[in-house]
Amino acid sequence: MTPREQAVQEAAALSEQLRHHAHRYYVLDAPELPDAAYDQLFQRLQALEAEHSDLRTADSPTQRVGGKVLDGFTKVRHKVPMLSIRTETDITAAGASAFDARVRKELGLAEDGPPVDYVCELKFDGLALNLRYEHGVLVQAATRGDGEVGEEVTQNIRTVQQIPLRLNGSAPPVVEVRGEVYMRRDQFEALNERQRAKIAAGQKNEKVFVNPRNAAAGAVRQLDPAIAAARPLSFFAYGLGEVTPASEGGPDCTTQFDWLQQFHAWGFPVATQTQRARGAIELIAFHETIGRQRDALPYDIDGVVYKVDSVALQRQLGFVSREPRWAVAHKYPAQEQLTTVQGIEVQVGRTGKLTPVAKLAPVFVGGVTVTNATLHNEDEARRKDVRVGDTVIVRRAGDVIPEVVGVVPESAAKPDDQRGPVFTMPRQCPVCGSDAVREEDEVDYRCTGGLFCAAQRKEAILHFAARRAVEVEGLGDKLVEQLVDANLIRTLPDLYKLGFTTLVGLDRMAEKSAKNIVAALEKSKQTTLPRFLFGLGIRHVGESTAKDLAKHFGKLDAIMDATEVELLEVNDVGPVVAQSLRTFFDQPHNREVVEQLRACGVTWEEGEPAPRTVLPLAGKTFVITGTLPTLARDEAKDKLESAGAKVAGSVSKKTDYVVAGAEAGSKLDKAIALGVEVIDEAKMLALLAAGE
Repeated sequence: MTPREQAVQEAAALSEQLRHHAHRYYVLDAPELPDAAYDQLFQRLQALEAEHSDLRTADSPTQRVGGKVLDGFTKVRHKVPMLSIRTETDITAAGASAFDARVRKELGLAEDGPPVDYVCELKFDGLALNLRYEHGVLVQAATRGDGEVGEEVTQNIRTVQQIPLRLNGSAPPVVEVRGEVYMRRDQFEALNERQRAKIAAGQKNEKVFVNPRNAAAGAVRQLDPAIAAARPLSFFAYGLGEVTPASEGGPDCTTQFDWLQQFHAWGFPVATQTQRARGAIELIAFHETIGRQRDALPYDIDGVVYKVDSVALQRQLGFVSREPRWAVAHKYPAQEQLTTVQGIEVQVGRTGKLTPVAKLAPVFVGGVTVTNATLHNEDEARRKDVRVGDTVIVRRAGDVIPEVVGVVPESAAKPDDQRGPVFTMPRQCPVCGSDAVREEDEVDYRCTGGLFCAAQRKEAILHFAARRAVEVEGLGDKLVEQLVDANLIRTLPDLYKLGFTTLVGLDRMAEKSAKNIVAALEKSKQTTLPRFLFGLGIRHVGESTAKDLAKHFGKLDAIMDATEVELLEVNDVGPVVAQSLRTFFDQPHNREVVEQLRACGVTWEEGEPAPRTVLPLAGKTFVITGTLPTLARDEAKDKLESAGAKVAGSVSKKTDYVVAGAEAGSKLDKAIALGVEVIDEAKMLALLAAGE
C-alpha cells in the first residue's frame, strides 16, 4: 500500500471514529472516550488533512471549528415553505379539546367514533432551521426567515456538534430535516459568566445576553463562524422539508412518529418527552405532565405541539391561511413579559440579607400577576442598570421568585438625565437602622442588628432556643411564629417575660404545654458561655468557634471588648470572623440585648483565660460518619473539639481523619476516593488518650 493510500484509509477510519464518539458525547450523552483521547484522534486527522488537502471533505469532523468570515448572508428560497403552526390561545385543558374537536370535524368523524392518533412534542424556545442533505451529506442550513425565504447559515451550523455532517446509515438523494437550535440554561449561564468577565476586563463591544433564545439566535446569525463555534448550541429535530419520495429511494414513513424515529436513526437528537397520544384525554394529560416538568427541563419551552400522527390524514386535512390544520401549538403562561419599574425598595431577609426589589406595574407572567421582582444584590442591579421608570423584562418560572432579566434597549439608550438615579444600597438597615455591611468577597449587604432587627426576629429566637445553643425545649417554629405575630416577643429578653397566663391564652396551647414551656425557659437560664455565644447568632460564629472564643478569653465582656487583632489570636479565627464579631458587638442594640438577657437571669460560668497551650489535636480536621459503637455523634464531637480538633460536616482534601461507624455512607466513599485516613471509634479514642 502506498503512503497516499495509507493516508486515505487512515483519514476515513479517523473520521468514522470521531463521528461515532461525537454522537455518543453530544447526542446520547454517553461518552466512551476521555476528552484527551478524542483530542488526539482529532489532531491526527487535522494533520493528515493539512498534508493532503483533498482529504478535507465537507463532512469531515474538522470542519466544525468555523470557516472564513462572511460578507453577508445569502438568501435561500425554501423548496417546501417553512410555515408556522396555529397557536391555541386557551392555555387550559380546553385548548387540547378544541383542537381535537376541529380535527374530528374536518375529517368528518362522529363524536362517538374512534379517537384520532396524535404525536405530542415540546415547543422549543429557539431558532427554527432547515437542514438540507444530499446523499447523506449536509450541504445547506437555512433559517426560517419569512417562511418562503431564509438566510444561509451553513458555516455556523457546522459548528453545532449535535447536527450530523453526514447522516448515519442509508440516506435518500435529498432530505431536509427541520428543527430548533437552542441553548441549555446551564450553558447560557456559563456563557454570561464569561461575558461578564470580559466586560470586567475592559473588553469593549461585549454584552450580557437577556435569554437563551436571543443568545442562540445571535450565534447562528454571526458573520464570523468562529464566534458561533464559541457559543454552546444544541439542536432538536422535529420536522420535514423536501424529501425524495419512497418510490424513488426515500424513507417509507407513514406517520409523524415514524419520521421522528428516522431522524434519530440518522443521528439527530429527538426530545425524549415526545410521545403518541389517542384523543383529547391523552393530549390533555401530556400538556399537564409537561407543565409540571417545565421548570426542571434543562432548556426553555413555551408550550407543547400536537400533530396528527398519520401522514395520509395530514394530507387530507391540508392547510388554512398557510397554517396546517393537522397541528397546533398549545402554550403555557408566558414566563417573560414587559412592564415598568415604579420604584426600587430594599427588603431585609430573616438572616439579615438586604435585597433590592423592583416595584412593578402589575403584569401577568408565569401564570400569576406580578408586582415585585428581585434584583438580587447591588452589583446585579447596577450591572443591569435598572432604574425607576425603565421598561424591563420580567421573568417568572414556576415557583421561582420573579426577577428582572434586563432593561429593554429603548430605555437603556435614554440619556441619564431622562432616567432615574443609579441604584445604591443604603448603608443602614431600612428596618432597624443598624449598620449594613458588605464583607470582603461577599456580594450581599447584611444588617448587623441581628438581635434587634424586627425582620430577623423569628430566626434569631429560633437559633437562640436551638438544642446546641441555649436550648428551650418545646419552643419550635409554629410557637415562635405565633408569639412574634401576636407581638408578644420583640427581642430575645421578651422570652423570659412570658408567663403561664400569656402562654395558655394562645390558640391550641394546653395547660400542660404552657407549664412545660415556662419550665424549659427557666431551665435554659443556666447555660454555658459557648452555648450563649453561639446562640447570639453572630455571622460566621459556629459552635466550634464559640468554644474557642470562650476558652481563649474566659469571659463574655472580654470577647465583646476585644480588638480585631486580639480576636485573631484565637484558634481558627481569621479576618472574616474577627470582623464579624467586632461589627456585631459595635452595635449598641446588640450589647443592650445581651445586658437585658443577663438581667433576666441568664447566667453561665466564667473563668480566667485558658493557658496558652497547644492542644494535642490542634490543626487536625475530623469528619464523623455512621453510627459509632458507644458514643453519640455529639459526644464524639465534643471530645475531639476539647482536644483542639475541628469537626467538619463534609470530607475534603483538607480532612485528616474520617471516623466511620456502622452504615457509613457517601462520606466514607469520598474519603476512600481522596485517600483520607479512615479510623474507627477505638482509634479515635486512642488518639485522644495519646494526647492527654
